Formats: sequence, structure tokens, C-alpha cells
Amino acid sequence: MSLTRQVRAFYHELMKSKLTPKFIDSIKPNPSKRLDFRDDLMPGLVLRVSASGTKTFCLHGRINGKMRRLTIGRYGVITLAEARERVRQLLYEIESGRFEERTGIEVENRTTLGEVIPEYVEKHAKSQNRDWRNKASLLAKFTDLHGKRIDQIKRADVVKTLDTIVMTAPVSANRALAHLKHLMNWCVDRGILDASPLVGMKLPTKETPRERVLSNDELRALWAACDADGYPFGDCMKLLILSGQRRTEVAEMKWSELDLDKRLWTLPSARAKNGKQHTVPITDAMLTVLRRVPRYLSSDFVFTTTGKTPISGFGRVKDRMDKSLPKGTAPWTIHDLRRTMSTNLAMLGVPQPVTEALLNHRSGVVSGVAAIYNVYSYADEKRDALARWGRTITALVGGVEDVRVRAAQT
Repeated sequence: MSLTRQVRAFYHELMKSKLTPKFIDSIKPNPSKRLDFRDDLMPGLVLRVSASGTKTFCLHGRINGKMRRLTIGRYGVITLAEARERVRQLLYEIESGRFEERTGIEVENRTTLGEVIPEYVEKHAKSQNRDWRNKASLLAKFTDLHGKRIDQIKRADVVKTLDTIVMTAPVSANRALAHLKHLMNWCVDRGILDASPLVGMKLPTKETPRERVLSNDELRALWAACDADGYPFGDCMKLLILSGQRRTEVAEMKWSELDLDKRLWTLPSARAKNGKQHTVPITDAMLTVLRRVPRYLSSDFVFTTTGKTPISGFGRVKDRMDKSLPKGTAPWTIHDLRRTMSTNLAMLGVPQPVTEALLNHRSGVVSGVAAIYNVYSYADEKRDALARWGRTITALVGGVEDVRVRAAQT
């Protein structure tokens, strides 16, 4: 008898049946996968049939709080009755808490990927990433590997799973691999792994950077659509255009983050995508929008329909906006509004470092220790740049266009 790797903790996937010699003899192997049959009469006894046809008795049970699989013996070498008796003895030792002492088998505490992911999310992702739920969702795509000991996962195992993901979601496959590589490195730092098997592994899909920038005519039509949509989504979209900030950051904006007297929006580090506190000047155009926004009693959310949660469901909003844009408008995303502002600021002569600071990009302005003491870095320059962009939009939707922007676009 030997202690083998941990069984995947999906006990309901085992096929339940009353094992009999006749039934066991009749089982045909499945060339594409392994089959497990749980015995009705003896809890924990499982017959495993390999793809090659080998039939082995195992004990599936919880030992020291972990689901384990103990190999009892190969069918033919031991009988069904002997396997049941052996499982009964082992279950007694497990219940008495003297399994290792009585059997001499040392239970290794080897962690599976499925066990590491929740720990990684709880201890690292939640504190480091605002979008930790998305990270957890992408790691869940490696379901086939969740039951495998993390120290036994090989690069080929990951490649096989990625090949399946790429077929339907090529970009998601890139993100999933990036998150898994980070998880593996985290495991190395914590001593769970000696080395990551994914070092130097390339992304499975080549991505083409988006270059979509909305034209003045499209911006004008979009603004009119926002007017028609009104609060909360239309006003939220207006602030997305005017501020250049990320969709979630604007949609989840809180009154407590706004200082309308000082004309400043302070985005806390817990809500910023890169985990860094970010300050956004409130321009005249932005203030005009904010002053028209109704305020829910006892609610801190600026954009809400319930007073308890921020707005969501931008897919439906985007569909409504699309119908208002000129016929033949090229596909666009809400994130393209950031690129549109960035591009237009360059046309207006705003230096790139100022734009980077305004967009709160990781690659912007300052880094390291200096960043801690530069929360308000480029404050005046950011305010001036955003004010110029606000005046450009105000003139645009009022029928007057900035000559420099129009010239650069043509």
C-alpha cells in the first residue's frame, strides 16, 4: 500500500455503484480518461480504472484535514472483500487520530493548485489588486489542474490547458497565464515551490494594441446621446469623456472623495487600478456635470440607482450609445475614451509626462520612494491640461472646434 498524490476534491464526480466482482470484471476502460467508481457498501472505497485498463482499489478520505487518496492494491492481486476490510481498518485508524502511528505512513502535506488559489487571492490579490475578482476568475480557467499538486505541475500541463482557452478566448488566455505565472512566483517567495515551471514562458497569443480614437463628430454625437440618457449613465459617461479616468473608477465615485471647493477628486489607493492614490482636478466642465447630479440621502455613491450600490451594466449603455452614433461608425469601447483624451492632449501640446500623470499610468512621472512624496506631482500641469480638454469638449458640443485638434486629425 502506498500514499499517492492528493485526490481532486470534487467527490461528487465519482460514479457511485455497488461494487461486485461481476461488475468490476465488466468495466471497460475509457481511452480518453480515468474512471472512478465509489462503493455503496464501504464509504471511501473507490475502484480506479486507468485509460489502459488497470483496475486499482483506493481509499478516498480526509486525513489531517486534507482529502487524500491511498492506494490499497490492484484488483486481481487482492479481492473486493479484502479491499473493503483494509479500508475499514484504515478508516478506524483515521478516526482514532493514530493513522501515521499505526500504519507507519507519513502523510505529506502537499498543496494542490486548487488549494493555493484561494490562499493567494486572500493573502495577496485582495490587498494588491482592485480587480482581484477578475484575477480569481481567470485562474479558475485552469480547472483541469486544480486537483494536481502544485509542485507536480509542469509547463506542458499549462500549455495543454491554454490551448483549450485560446480556442474561445485568446486574450483571456494571455491574462490567465500572466496571473498563473505571478501565482507561481508568489509560491516560490513563500517556500511552497522551489522554482516556477513557467519562467520565460511566452504568451500564447500575439495581441494587437488598440489604436481607436473617437473623431470630433463621434464625440459630439456621443455627448448628445449622454444628454438624452441623463442620470446616472449619461452623466457618468460625460465624466468619463472629460476626466479620462477608468470606467470603474468613475462609476464607483463617492461624494466623500470629492472636494468641490478645492476642485479636487482624490481617488484612494484601494480603488485605483495600480493601487496608488490619485488626484484628479475637477474642471469647470466636470463641475457643471457634478452640480446637476441628484444626491441620494445617506448614500455616498455619486452614480447609483439604489443608493446602496454604484451603477453597473455598461454593456446595455454602450448598446444605447451605439445607436446614436453616425452610421458606419467603427467599433469602439468605453476604454477608448481614455486614448481619445490622451491623443487630443498631445495635439493640444500637453507633454507626455503630464498626460501619464493624469491617466495614473504605472509608467508615468515618478516611481519608487519619490512617488510616496509626490502625491500631488504635476498638480498645476494636470489641472491646466484637463481644463484645456474640458474647454475643447465644451466648444465641440457647442458647435465650435479647436482648430489645432481638427488640423491634427485631418
